[in-house]
Amino acid sequence: MTSPDGWVEPGQTPEFDEFTLVMKGTLRVTTKTETLNVKAGQAVIAHKGEWVQYSSPEPEGAEYVAVWFPAFSPDTVHRDEE
Repeated sequence: MTSPDGWVEPGQTPEFDEFTLVMKGTLRVTTKTETLNVKAGQAVIAHKGEWVQYSSPEPEGAEYVAVWFPAFSPDTVHRDEE
């Protein structure tokens, strides 16, 4: 996945675990208790049932790979209403 500088995804409370490996740039991962800046070569796990929001705050944006278990579905991601 590729996200440009300034991109902010709506928050979500998914029914799946999400494993994210950042390949390039910085991906910001915000939960209800912390904010992590995940840089190239680092990974993060967001557990199912926990609120999480992804963004790319740095000028270079971010390139990353996300793996969901069980698989991602629009019906199980439960994004916040905008």
